[in-house]
Amino acid sequence: MPYSDQALAQLSGAQAKPAETVVARLEPRPAEKPAASEEDEEKVDWGWPAGGKLLSAFNESTNLKGIGIAGKPGQPVIASAPGKVLYSGDGIRGYGKLVIIKHNKAYLSVYAHNSQLLVKEGQSVVKGQRIAEMGNTDSAQIKLHFEIRRFGKPVDPIKLLPPEPPA
Repeated sequence: MPYSDQALAQLSGAQAKPAETVVARLEPRPAEKPAASEEDEEKVDWGWPAGGKLLSAFNESTNLKGIGIAGKPGQPVIASAPGKVLYSGDGIRGYGKLVIIKHNKAYLSVYAHNSQLLVKEGQSVVKGQRIAEMGNTDSAQIKLHFEIRRFGKPVDPIKLLPPEPPA
């Protein structure tokens, strides 16, 4: 006779107990977030860094790596998107007083020719936060030189920014 609780009970002369019914209770599993795609990780909600007339456009062939925006002395320069300040200083020739913000693994933005820098390296900033004041350091006129770089390569900011700059 094969081994079972009933066979053991019969051999020992006791009456076999019916097997207990065990009910397994399933706990609801927390919903898993879908894995973020590379495209999602690269998404940035861009905004204009300053209001003003467009002085120069992005042009790879003439080595214009960003856009130029005209302004007034001391006019606010704002973070185009949230991120962390990678650089704030005047040690890169040709850019004057400069702020560089890293937004994610793919993108960073560059704000050059400022008169005053209002953020420090390592500081987190939010979109629209004042990061500098417009000036003309290393420039013949008061303007903001603005670049967006994807994996270190300059891209045309106009293609990523909303259609109209603020007045």
